[in-house]
Amino acid sequence: MTAPSIIDPTEFLHEQLSQASPDLLRQMLTTFINTLMSADADSVCGAGWGERSEQRTNTRNGYRHRDFDTRAGTIDVAIPKLRNGSYFPDWLLERRRRAERALTTVVATCYLLGVSTRRMEKLVESLGITKLSKSQVSVMAADLDAQVAEFRSRPLDQGPYTFVAADALVLKVREGGRVVNVHALLATGVNADGHREILGLQVTSAEDGAGWLGFFRDLTARGLSGVRLVTSDAHAGLVSAIGATLPGATWQRCRTHYAANLMAATPKASWPWVRALLHSVYDQPDAASVHAQFDRVLDAVADKLPKVSEHLDTARADVLAFTSFPKELWRQIWSNNPSERLNREIRRRTDVVGIFPDRDSLIRLVGAVLAEQHDEWVEGRRYLGLEVLARSRVTAVPDTTGDSSEEVTSTDTIPALSA
Repeated sequence: MTAPSIIDPTEFLHEQLSQASPDLLRQMLTTFINTLMSADADSVCGAGWGERSEQRTNTRNGYRHRDFDTRAGTIDVAIPKLRNGSYFPDWLLERRRRAERALTTVVATCYLLGVSTRRMEKLVESLGITKLSKSQVSVMAADLDAQVAEFRSRPLDQGPYTFVAADALVLKVREGGRVVNVHALLATGVNADGHREILGLQVTSAEDGAGWLGFFRDLTARGLSGVRLVTSDAHAGLVSAIGATLPGATWQRCRTHYAANLMAATPKASWPWVRALLHSVYDQPDAASVHAQFDRVLDAVADKLPKVSEHLDTARADVLAFTSFPKELWRQIWSNNPSERLNREIRRRTDVVGIFPDRDSLIRLVGAVLAEQHDEWVEGRRYLGLEVLARSRVTAVPDTTGDSSEEVTSTDTIPALSA
């Protein structure tokens, strides 16, 4: 096989498309790569293929064939040989490693999903790749482990992280010959530039206070700072860990989780109208209206449902913590719903596995998903505007203009300072 030094793109493309064979992309890729290598070899020789020139410094001496694994399949590339010295296309091939980096990711993902080596070989053969060894799979997995470990331990130096959301997912792992539930503790935050970040991932045996305390201590040790609000469910260990590691941060009880808790305390026949009353609280235009409507809800249920009224009154400060921040942010901070898409993506991958063989494989898969999502968030549009973030970081001060001891919210301090 010889690699021509030039091709007519129009004629070549028309010829290939007219054939419309199943290997069209592979054939076209082979031709283009061989043409590029031929042109590169011509520049090394100082003259074109078959051309007589005084500037020639070397001559061709045939070709040596190498298999090159690509996403289009394994192709046969013809590397030009020289009479003096050697030519190797470092811009295309890595010595003793010819697989594309993208292909490495695909095969590593198959490994993560629990696909056996035999099934994986069939999979890559269907993609046109002819060989895959167990050692290659092990190297790919180790490479991915290193990337995930680096991501999980990176410094959190893009703060202050004004808003943080914490959640946990229950997954199944095989340990000691039996299947047990473990908890993947997750935290996301909004950095100083207004972008969301994946802050951390840890896997614990139980979602208890010790697990959450260790998790948040790790986050603060890596640089988590400037937190004004943490949104989560009402897990006692989680709330205690927030208070112990993030002094000055307010806790917002997720409105979605709270609605589920309130439903459990409400008679089934009464839940539709209680739910409607609860939702009316969040539909108010400003903080004062939210608190006034909450009072009306308490009055509406006090006589008929005293236990529901007590439940609401006890949770009031935690459920309405979002009202201390600008109205533009309420939908992003009053619940963990913005993180549901992330949770669904994790579940989509982990459901394929079902039961993980060990914790390392769980961390490898979930960590890879989180690292991928983190990159998308950082490279995408801002989650929150810089101006509203700046207003959110203004410290609330006591209102000394009257007899009331209520505090002025962060949005109200700006005109007071300028007065």
